[in-house]
Amino acid sequence: MIEFQGKLAIFEFNHWQYHVPVSDEISGKMMDSNHRRVLIWIENEGPFHMALMKAKDYWYILINQELRNRFKLNEKPSFPIKIDRDHSKYGHEMPEELQVLMDQDEEGASYFRSLTPGSQRMMVYTVTKVKSPESRMKKALAIIHHLKLAKGILDYKQLNELIKYYNKL
Repeated sequence: MIEFQGKLAIFEFNHWQYHVPVSDEISGKMMDSNHRRVLIWIENEGPFHMALMKAKDYWYILINQELRNRFKLNEKPSFPIKIDRDHSKYGHEMPEELQVLMDQDEEGASYFRSLTPGSQRMMVYTVTKVKSPESRMKKALAIIHHLKLAKGILDYKQLNELIKYYNKL
């Protein structure tokens, strides 16, 4: 784990504006050719799952509005950041609800494993971001149901409709 003073920076040219530049020295220690996922602690809170991104001249991590507001980053000239490699398989911890369903449904699990790593990460995050165990289970059920209906081809519009349906149950 490496600690450094982060400074909020803003890109002027796109909607993913707010970020923290990461030195080449630090980013080089955090990644290899197949791995750019990192864990970030801001002011000793975290970890937050993120990815190192490359701008034209430097590496950075995106800082969303929720984190900017939570830590009042727009008001600070710098703030402590800790960074470490994210060794989790999906860039997030696998939620128990989704794992249980995949353990019980080989067809759904097979379709999940056939997704790209980024799509797997998005499905895991979709379940993880919900706090209530009941809601996580409903999202996991909707995802597995969708993957089986669509034979493993993600259709986000259809998936969102299934999530809405399961949320009403």
